[in-house]
Amino acid sequence: MRFRPIPTLVVALAVAAMVGLGIWQLRRAEWKDALLARYDQAARLPEIAWPAVPTDPERLYFRRAAGHCLEVVSWRAIAGRNLAGDPGWSHIASCRTGAEGPGIQVDAGWSRSAEDPAWTGGPVRGVIAPDRLHAIRLVAAEPAPGLQPSAPPSRDTIPNNHRLYAIQWFLFALIAVVIYLLAVRRGHFDPGPK
Repeated sequence: MRFRPIPTLVVALAVAAMVGLGIWQLRRAEWKDALLARYDQAARLPEIAWPAVPTDPERLYFRRAAGHCLEVVSWRAIAGRNLAGDPGWSHIASCRTGAEGPGIQVDAGWSRSAEDPAWTGGPVRGVIAPDRLHAIRLVAAEPAPGLQPSAPPSRDTIPNNHRLYAIQWFLFALIAVVIYLLAVRRGHFDPGPK
């Protein structure tokens, strides 16, 4: 059987890439473990005042905070869940705080309807959660009148599947090697007479 450099090189590069991706996923798993530990620690820290300009929003996730909504400027309804896990709408108020800066985004509560609630503002206490539009929002512990409490952020909803992804990449690499060895053994890379 003749050595075939091109198929061997292609398989070697593919296996190296898959092993590299597996190692990268293991590093991501370590990073995610540290991130989740930081979120656990943040949940146990004392309450803070709502930051006027959050410089590192990720460090604020899961912290308890208090703020004051002077005036609701606008509302948006996003898919959300209540404390029982029922699907519906979380009502996010964009509030003026009286300070310069982005103001405060308040998850004022949950309902089955997407209609804006009648809440006009006031003091709010709750937990800081990620927000796709404004980096962070405050999920109110006490809902606005007519609403139920929205489910606060939970670290249980943040997956850490990176070790499973690493195993998949290592298995793909192993399968590629096995297929290559079977192909070589059966002569698929042998062009004909030697």
